[in-house]
Amino acid sequence: MIKFDILNRFTGEVQFTAEIDCDENARRSIKLGLSVEWAIKNDVNLGGADLRGADLRDVNLRGANLLDVNLRDVSLRGADLGGADLRAADLRDVNLRGADLRDVNLRDVNLRGADLGGADLRDADLRGANLGGAYLGGANLGGAYLGGANLGGAYLGGAY
Repeated sequence: MIKFDILNRFTGEVQFTAEIDCDENARRSIKLGLSVEWAIKNDVNLGGADLRGADLRDVNLRGANLLDVNLRDVSLRGADLGGADLRAADLRDVNLRGADLRDVNLRDVNLRGADLGGADLRDADLRGANLGGAYLGGANLGGAYLGGANLGGAYLGGAY
């Protein structure tokens, strides 16, 4: 077991310290991913955390408070984010291919350049979201709220 600090994206101060089962020499992306899983299991508030570059593929983040988090360049491919609160989060260039984003609060989120191919966005709140240049091919947008969203340059081929 090692201790790994997660910093606040705004202040740079330690927001919480996770105790993870990981090799000290493992890549930072792996340590970040394990720390997020530890935080979820221990009911730690992730709001405002700097999680840039984390490997969160196939992670269960259902219902998580991810308000204002920095998830830029993160792999969330196949992750379950159903019901999570991601308001005002930075998700630029994130990989959300095939992710479950049903009922997710993505209001005012920056998703510029994100890969949402095949993602399930049913009933997601995308009001005011920046989806400029995002890939939404094959995504399910049934019932999604898109008022005020920027879709400039977004690819929507095959999206429902």
